[in-house]
Amino acid sequence: MKKIYLLAASALVAFGMTSCDIDNVENVGELASGTFPVTEDDGMAALAGIYENLNATHANPQESFIYNAALASDDHFGGGGDNDFLMQAEDLLCNHGTDMTNDFYKQRYEGINRANSLIAALPNCSLEEDVRNKYMGEAKFLRAFYYYELASMYGNVPVRTVPGGELLKQGNIDDPWKQILQDLRDAVDLLPAAKTADSQAGHVDKYAAEAMLGRAWLFYSGMFCNGTKTADMTSTNYNEDAIKSVELPDGTTLTKENVVAAIDDCVNNSGYSLVPDFRNLWAYTNRCTVEDYDYTAGQGLNWVENDNAINPESMFAIKFNRLASWDTTIGYANGIALHFGVRGGQKYGNTFPFGQGWGAGPVAPNLVEDWKAAEPNDIRRDATIQDWTTSETYTYGGWADFVQETDYYGKKWAPISAKNDNVDGGYSCTFENVMYPGQWIQGAENMQLNNIHDLVLIRFADVLLMQSELKKDVTGINLVRARVGLNPIAAYSLKALQDERRWEFACEGIRWNDIRRWHIAAAALEKQTNQPTYWRGKPDTNKAHNGGYAARYNATAGFQKMPDTQISMGTVVQNDGWTDSQSEYASW
Repeated sequence: MKKIYLLAASALVAFGMTSCDIDNVENVGELASGTFPVTEDDGMAALAGIYENLNATHANPQESFIYNAALASDDHFGGGGDNDFLMQAEDLLCNHGTDMTNDFYKQRYEGINRANSLIAALPNCSLEEDVRNKYMGEAKFLRAFYYYELASMYGNVPVRTVPGGELLKQGNIDDPWKQILQDLRDAVDLLPAAKTADSQAGHVDKYAAEAMLGRAWLFYSGMFCNGTKTADMTSTNYNEDAIKSVELPDGTTLTKENVVAAIDDCVNNSGYSLVPDFRNLWAYTNRCTVEDYDYTAGQGLNWVENDNAINPESMFAIKFNRLASWDTTIGYANGIALHFGVRGGQKYGNTFPFGQGWGAGPVAPNLVEDWKAAEPNDIRRDATIQDWTTSETYTYGGWADFVQETDYYGKKWAPISAKNDNVDGGYSCTFENVMYPGQWIQGAENMQLNNIHDLVLIRFADVLLMQSELKKDVTGINLVRARVGLNPIAAYSLKALQDERRWEFACEGIRWNDIRRWHIAAAALEKQTNQPTYWRGKPDTNKAHNGGYAARYNATAGFQKMPDTQISMGTVVQNDGWTDSQSEYASW
């Protein structure tokens, strides 16, 4: 009899059921699928195991889709040090070594199989219908999200919708997208028309499913508007109305009108809202830091997540906690924050309020210059990007092996430090050590494990801009602009929409799939060539590698190399652009 693994219910009570508050579900207990789930707690335990997969990738975040999407886009260079080949390879759309991202590939399929197990069991359970539907909706959302990341990153991945471990071969490249759209459509129908309660923060709701349906539809209908071959996907022809309906695996049809209706419902009825001050979205306005940071001091700013408060704009986020440990999982800590921190080896006072890390993702100067030219008065630019040329303390000292370093660092994902007279040097490595004093499993003042602020994956601002794009209407655009004091746009245009998304979501990992689906990726990426950088503290330029950005994009359509292990098992064939020497990154 097939077994389904789950957490003990007591662990859920102790941890509070946020998305990260679980251990490895395969190590705790099991129930037979014939009698599972017996109680609501059993169902919650199984869901916890599916959500835990969000955190699993933070043990090796450099392999994940969101990390790859950030570095591959024109927002960021690769960065890191001389030996951080993976960071630089992802920026240059190249490969380094064997199985560069295989951990991520495996982890996401583990999450999918957990979702499949719960989805298969729920129809035969004795739960109340509303509870069963809620569990089913969440499980289908998460399965869709995991496939969204896999299909965005690798293209034609095998689709498995039933539990099992037997090898399954890939089909057509659009098969995963049809399953993604079906699962999200189902999740919208199954989940109750209510925003997630504060007590269940971290769980997705109907409106998160509607938002994700819009995101998946826009990518699918744009990326494949000319066809499914690499030449089709890299064509500069963009016909946003080419795909108006999709036949789903269950024989039903999803139309663009269905998606528009879901997005309208989300805008009108979800209860999510824009945070009035854009700067309050980001952790550098936390109460332990805000008045010591010259950019934010004296302005009455108040981080929306202070003391575990709920962010009214956050629709889907990865949660973290103080349980991160070398003995359990470091995925309970925000590994993206660590990796995108200023490269270490300096005093924290030199980089305050930004903590330190591995130096991934220096912001590309072309983003800064384009932004200044297009919207010189946009407060989002300084709220998003730290210009180190204005700092009197920051130097290229410490680990003097910077690669692709620029004068710009992203603020949104950064680790944030805080003044603290109780520690040597006068600064805590993360503000969380000050805001949440007490028992840290691995101990306080650990720069690798103490970043635990949310990683927000979908904001309500995205829904507003999706609504404008789908309906060719300026309403959502102008609401987003009004928040930051910019004048409204009189008439909708695709260019205006593209620019607004670029500025609003800069350095959040969203830009990559946007430029791909709009068929502007090659040209956008090529602007990074010859931009000013530093190498080991000396002036340099961002040189073309392996034929250059445009050549690598046109060869691959932005899909990563299939992991060698998966190729050797015979489940997939290698993607275009990854079979010759031009795909292998050597060094800077």
